[in-house]
Order: sequence, then structure tokens, then C-alpha cells
Amino acid sequence: MAQLSDDCFAFGGALMSVEEAQALIAERVPPAVAAEQVPLAAARGRVLARDLVASIPLPPFFNAAVDGWAFRHDDLAYGSETRLDEAGRVAAGHVPARPVGQGEAVRVFTGAPMPYGTDTCVMQEDVRHTGRSILVPDGLKRGANARPAGEDVAKGSVALTAGRLLGPAEIGLAAALGQRTLAVRRRPRIGVFSTGDELMEPGSPLGPARTYDSNRFTLLALLAGLPCEAVDLGILPDDREHTAQALAAAAGHHDLLLTSGGVSTGEEDHVRAAIGTQGRLVFWRLAVKPGRPAAMGVVAGTPVVGLPGNPVAAVVCFLHLARPLLMRLAGAADRPLPRVGAVADFAYRKKAGRREYVRVTLATQDGLTTARKFPREGAGLLSSLTESDGFAELPEAVTEVAPGDRLTVLPFAGIL
Repeated sequence: MAQLSDDCFAFGGALMSVEEAQALIAERVPPAVAAEQVPLAAARGRVLARDLVASIPLPPFFNAAVDGWAFRHDDLAYGSETRLDEAGRVAAGHVPARPVGQGEAVRVFTGAPMPYGTDTCVMQEDVRHTGRSILVPDGLKRGANARPAGEDVAKGSVALTAGRLLGPAEIGLAAALGQRTLAVRRRPRIGVFSTGDELMEPGSPLGPARTYDSNRFTLLALLAGLPCEAVDLGILPDDREHTAQALAAAAGHHDLLLTSGGVSTGEEDHVRAAIGTQGRLVFWRLAVKPGRPAAMGVVAGTPVVGLPGNPVAAVVCFLHLARPLLMRLAGAADRPLPRVGAVADFAYRKKAGRREYVRVTLATQDGLTTARKFPREGAGLLSSLTESDGFAELPEAVTEVAPGDRLTVLPFAGIL
């Protein structure tokens, strides 16, 4: 009698590691080259196309870091207070009227130019007033509370490197350097299909043996946080010829196509075959759980990533296949997924030779973060993504997790 398998990962054939798949992607997919100029207000989420070289120093001049008094450090007495004569004031945005003489101090405000000849500033709350003089306490270091020109960014230095994903901090730095626009990479167009006769659009009456399509909307939401233009291409029926024609038609208008479902070995799984019919399959099946039935190919010069139909598996494969491919198409520098350390609060066994992503909840107490395994394991459990905090990443060589073991966790807060 034939032995039946209760492991959906048990059928034979070579499986590819995540690193091998990512190396193939880097080898087969050329990085982006097209660029355009956009105003700073439209630059968030775009990828910098060229190094931003500082045309000015930042700050552009020697200035006060606090409200206080500027003076020459050489005028200070050692071991006691120093009396300095008041000699005017300089507000931010104004040029000092004259150099400061020996034994003088000038009232300055945060961001104001330091008067010529001064090198140190004392905070206003640290001085005592005696008529037209101030008493400066002992112990101030030379250069205290003052910011030299170029302290932040030196003139001629690379302030931002090409491939940088632009966020609020990067845009603020570009503005501080006088940029009104930035050269950014063109955003790749990403087309997203779901596949399956069982799928229906959310909001429509749910028919017998049907289910609402969720993967497409999960993928579109994931893409919304990346430097691309996501295009909803709807649902493909379980028909090989229709799927092949749809992929071929979409390939000419997109830089990357994503599908979910139809990449396993079932009679109604047509995406993998359609990729082979219209182009070529680069790889199929990963040594990953959940997420083994994943594929990548090329149709009419456009890469196609076939993600599994189970929602959790689709997310895992998106993060490790589609995301790095997309970032390469976008011209972005390599940005590894965020990871945090945690201590296992559970026991678990797995097979050697495959990487597993186990859903966990995280708790931190007294500086120690612990990870507890989500009680259910199914790759189709969408609620497991909303009720857990991340994926514990278990490498291929690991076969057992014991309470107290150190884990690496991909927190959902940084990726979903």
C-alpha cells in the first residue's frame, strides 16, 4: 500500500534557497537607469538617481548653538569666574557689526553668526549680570555651544548617495543644502493579478464555493509603501490559455508582474505553465515554509513573480522575492528587511534544509524581548498576521527551538 504524506512539503525535487533565488534575481534583472527631476515636495518615497554633492557647507557659517554670549576663550581666567564687558547683540539672520575685542562678550541667539574673533559661547542661564558686564563661570571648553561651518556636512562631500530611498530626513537635508528639486529614478509599474475560479471581488454577493480575493489587496497595500506604481489587474480564471494571454498582454505595459496562486502542481495551477509558454521560467520552488510553491520567470522581457495562493505564504515570498526584485528595478540600494533579537518562549521542531518563518507575538519586560509562537500554523490564516507581531526566522540548519534560545525576528511593524 502506498504511503500517504501528511506534509505538503514532502514531494521530491531540488529546492532553491532564498539566497540562491535572490542571486538569480540580481543576475537576471538589470537595475534602473531612467531618471527624472521632481520637486522636493514630491520626492518622498522616491529613489535618488545621482549622488547629492553639497555645494555649500552645512551649517554655512560659524554660528551659536544656544541663546547666550559669545567671546574669546583666551579671555577666560582659570579657576575663577571671568568678567566680560557687554559689546552688542547679534540675532539670527543678522551679520555682526564688528569684531569682538579683548575682554568683550556679544549677546547672541541660536543660529546667529558668531562675531569675528569669538570661538566660544556660554548659555544665558549660566551667566551672572553686573551692570554692563557679565560673569562667566569657570570650566567652559574652547568651542563650547558653537557650531563650525561644515560641522554637519562639508562642502563638496556626498551628502546623499544614489540609490537612497528618500524620506523626511533626506528631503530636509536636501532643502538645507539649497536644493529645490532632486533627480530620482522613474518608478517601475507593477501589475498585480490574483488567480482562481473561486475568487470574487470584495463587496459582491458571495456565491457557493467562492471566497473573496484578499491576496491582491494585501499585495497592493505592500506595494503602496515601496517606490513603485502599483496597478490592479484583477482576477485571472483557472484557464491556462487565458492566463498566458493575460501575462503576455500585461508584460508590454509593466516593469514587473506579480501573481498569487496557480504556481503549485495541481491540475488547476496554470501560472507556472503560462510563464513557460510565453517566456521562460527562471526558478520554481523555494526551500521555505510557508512559501515553497513560488516561481520567477520572464515574459516578453518583463519579470514575473508567481507567489503562492495561501495568504501568509504569499507575504513571505513577496518579502524575499518580489520586494528585492522591485527595489532593484527602482534603482534602490540594498535595504535588508529589519530584524530584531528575541528569546524563544516556546519549543518547536522543524526539518533541516529549509528555512521557516514562524509567526510570533513579542513582549518586552525589563529590557528582555521574548517571542511566543502563534498557536496556529496554517499558511491560509490571514488573522495570524493581524494577531502576531512578526516572523521568527529559523535557518535551514536549525531543527529544534527550545525555550531560552536566541531568535531573529522580522517585526511586522517594519515590513507590513
